[in-house]
Amino acid sequence: MALVELTPGPNMGYLTIVASRWGRRAGLATVAGVTLGLTVYMLAAVAGLGAIVMRIAWLYALLQWAGVGFLLWLAFEAWRGGPAPPLGHQAEPPARGRLFTRGLIANLLNPKAAVFYVVLLPGFTNPARGDPVAQALVLGAIHVAVSITVHTAIVLAAGSMSLARWETPGFRRRLDQAVAGGLVLIALWLAWQTFQST
Repeated sequence: MALVELTPGPNMGYLTIVASRWGRRAGLATVAGVTLGLTVYMLAAVAGLGAIVMRIAWLYALLQWAGVGFLLWLAFEAWRGGPAPPLGHQAEPPARGRLFTRGLIANLLNPKAAVFYVVLLPGFTNPARGDPVAQALVLGAIHVAVSITVHTAIVLAAGSMSLARWETPGFRRRLDQAVAGGLVLIALWLAWQTFQST
């Protein structure tokens, strides 16, 4: 499970961008949203809903393309930027509730989490050891805990290397553009993965 979480993906890239742009607290608020999204997918998979979504090809593809669109919207917001903070001050992050919601939506629009739970969890359950549903819930909870650990580590590392605290005139604009470019790259990567799977 740790290897799955350590594999680069949209969540990892987005969390790195948020934490490096606005700091650790903003990153941790986003981690909370991402975690809720993972939990929703895990519970849906255990209930059998994830398998249904995977069988409906157009719905699965729609979710993936919606994820690409959402990332591009976030890139547009970053590119547009806002008023520059006073010299030597870190840029004011969005409200934590907004960051939480963005993390949740970004994860829900990345249905590969559902694929993970639907495809891999059953292979780790054994009816001879008890209720498969209970086993799937325990394994899913372990995966969510591992994801929290990995995502938090990413946020703490990216937040400690944040360049935002050393802003100079014009640097804020370049940083906004870099964030937007990073989000576009993540969106293109997700679009390529979606195109390959259709």
